[in-house]
Amino acid sequence: MTDTPPLDELFSAAYEELRRLASLVRSDDPGASLSPTTLVNEAFLKLAAAPRFQVFSPLHFRRIVARAMRQVLVEAARRRNAAKRGKDLVFVQLDESVAAGVSSPGDILALDSALDSLERLNPRQAEMVVCRFFGGLDIAETAAALDVSEATVQRDWRAARAWLAKELRNRG
Repeated sequence: MTDTPPLDELFSAAYEELRRLASLVRSDDPGASLSPTTLVNEAFLKLAAAPRFQVFSPLHFRRIVARAMRQVLVEAARRRNAAKRGKDLVFVQLDESVAAGVSSPGDILALDSALDSLERLNPRQAEMVVCRFFGGLDIAETAAALDVSEATVQRDWRAARAWLAKELRNRG
């Protein structure tokens, strides 16, 4: 069949790195429930419930986890928005070097929707944003994960950020 280690072994081996990545998500509201540990654990549960998948490299695994973290963040933002309609939103601040201006559950939902639109226009750019924003990959890691040059990642990153900023302004 396959020599892929079980999911729990992959998570155990990568747990500290995943916690570091998840720590990029910090809350300005002490009542917020999405800590780095919660984010990593929720991503693990989401992947554990998913159909069996094969991991080809550590970067491939991080891409898979990045997608799971994106889904967990979006689901949490939707739950908070549903619970807080008409009230102040709970703010979630993501690493400013990666995602300046995305600070609330509404922002995360808007970003998710804009990413879906970008994915229809340019799937590689959308995947690159997921790797950088949700997975915390740097330029070199993103280039390796997507099998493109670093120059392509830098060019696509600038283009995707500009397109997303315009799209988010138009939606706001």
